Parts: sequence; structure tokens; C-alpha cells
Amino acid sequence: MSFFSDKWRGIILCAVLAVPCWFLGKLVPVVGAPVFAILLGMLVALVWPVQVVFKSGVGFVSKKVLQYAVILLGFGLNISVVLATGKQSLPIIVCTIATSLIVAYVLHKVMNIPGKISTLIGVGSSICGGSAVAATAPVIKADDEEVAQAISVIFFFNVLAALLFPWLGTVLGFSTTSGEAFGIFAGTAVNDTSSVTATAATWDAMFGLGTATLDKAVTVKLTRTLAIIPITLVLGYLVGKREQDANHEVNIRSIVPSFILYFVLASLITTLATSMGVAAEIFAPLKWLSKFFIVMAMAAVGLNTNIVKLVTTSSKPLGLGLGCWAGITFVSLLLQHLLNLW
Repeated sequence: MSFFSDKWRGIILCAVLAVPCWFLGKLVPVVGAPVFAILLGMLVALVWPVQVVFKSGVGFVSKKVLQYAVILLGFGLNISVVLATGKQSLPIIVCTIATSLIVAYVLHKVMNIPGKISTLIGVGSSICGGSAVAATAPVIKADDEEVAQAISVIFFFNVLAALLFPWLGTVLGFSTTSGEAFGIFAGTAVNDTSSVTATAATWDAMFGLGTATLDKAVTVKLTRTLAIIPITLVLGYLVGKREQDANHEVNIRSIVPSFILYFVLASLITTLATSMGVAAEIFAPLKWLSKFFIVMAMAAVGLNTNIVKLVTTSSKPLGLGLGCWAGITFVSLLLQHLLNLW
């Protein structure tokens, strides 16, 4: 009973903020509901600092509800189908992810950027934007301001990609009669699903391709999403091992966060169920709930973030984000050219 008496006000506050952001995300997909939620949360906190009575619930949403969102995210992943349809782009996906992580690590050292922010930006840029940040933040124990900073950087380059990549595709001579080449480019070089959708749909609209580019880009994007599993498992192991070494204790269960294991289990359940003939649509409500939980969690993150501090400390993370974005774009284009995809 104490759980509800302590937390219900903060949970309701985050849900109320999430609702308009959800619809704004539908209207402006290139921005996305999570970004709107962070911005709204920060604005609310600026004019009306979160009262003590809300803090416990807001903290619960930003940490625990975020983990629940990641678990439910697994019900949107049919591993066998995604790998089967996305195998053509798999070498590009692996190389772009590796590039982003290496660039993030190097710039973290060179620019003296905090490790957690560097990790979040590197993983978010290379895999799937906000969802990857949501999955990684609890694993590495990032605080709300670090999450907000990473999401803000990723959002900025998402918008640039959606605006510039269709123009870049025409300059580079991508096929305008087939959406395959540009779809692979959008699916590997743009990180967040909403921005991938916006970029690919723009190309379809420019050349009357229906949804050909969009279908290819989303398939490639889903293949990239699978990388959340090994990367979070490895990060969880490294963080847990470091903490154990510091405490001189051995506890295998703490090495890999339980919510990541549940996420993997959810993916396996989806894969097994659909292979047995269960319609994928049955998991649609869980996928929707996962996305709404992420928006709620981002609202909570915004409520716990000092917008003035965020703006004044963003120059280096933006530089790191630029490095990851440029590296991913270059490697994606290079490999597609080498593989004769355009």
C-alpha cells in the first residue's frame, strides 16, 4: 500500500505529460514523442520545480518503467524474420555499429567526455536512437541528465539526416526507380525509427515509389535493433564485473541486469509463437505499451533535468554525436558502393 501512496502522484503526472507528446510525435515523426516528452518535462520543471510529493513516482517512472518498456520492446522483435529479411544489409549494419562505438570511445578519450554520456550517444547513434538509450541507460546506471543529453544529441542529428539525406541521395546518384539502395542507406545511417521512416518516406514521395523505400528501410532498421541484445548484455557484464571487483564479491546474477534477460525472453517468445502460426498482431498492444512507457519515462527524465545546465554543457557531446553520425554515414555509403548496391 505504501508503494501507491508514495508513487501514484508522480506516475500520473508523467502519464498526463506523455499523452499530448504521444500525439505530437504522430504529427511530427521526425522529432518523435520521446523528444517532445523530454522537452515538455524540462519546461515544466523550469517553471514549476517537481514537488516532493511527486519525486518518488517520477523517479520510479524514469528508472523502473523505463526497464518495463525495454522488456515489452522485445515483443516487437521476431528474430528469425528480421534476420531472414535483413541479411543483405547485415555486413553494413555490423560495420556501422562498430564504427559508431569506436568513434565514441576515441572521442570520449580525446575530448574528455564523461563515459556514460559517450556510451549512450555511441550506442544510440549506432542502433536505434531513443530505444537503445532506454535499454542502455539502466544497464550503465546513467542518471536522468545524462539520458536527456544523449537523447537531445541524437535528436539533433536525426533531424539533420531527415532533411539532408534525400538531397544527398540525389547528389550521389541513388536509383530513383527502386527504393532498395536508398532504403538500405536510410536504415543503416539514420538511427531513430521515426526519423528512418521520415527519411525513407520522403524519398518515396519524391520519386513516386509508393512504400518501396520505406519497407526496405524499416526492415533494415529492425535488423539493427537486434544489436540491442548483445550490446546491453556485454555492457551489463562489464558494469557488473567492475562493481564486483570493487566490492571483492562474486554475484553472477548481478552481472547481467534481469530486465535485459526478460527482454531477450520476450523476443524469443515472439519468435517461437509466430513460428507456430500465432499472428504477430497479437503482440501489437504490448508493443504500443512499450512505446508509451518510453514516452512516460522520457517525461520523467525531463522533469529531473536542469535545462540550463543541459544547454551549457552540450557542446562536447554534440561534437561526439557529429563524429558518430559522420562515421556511420561514410561507412554505410562506402560499403554499399563496394557491395554494388548503388
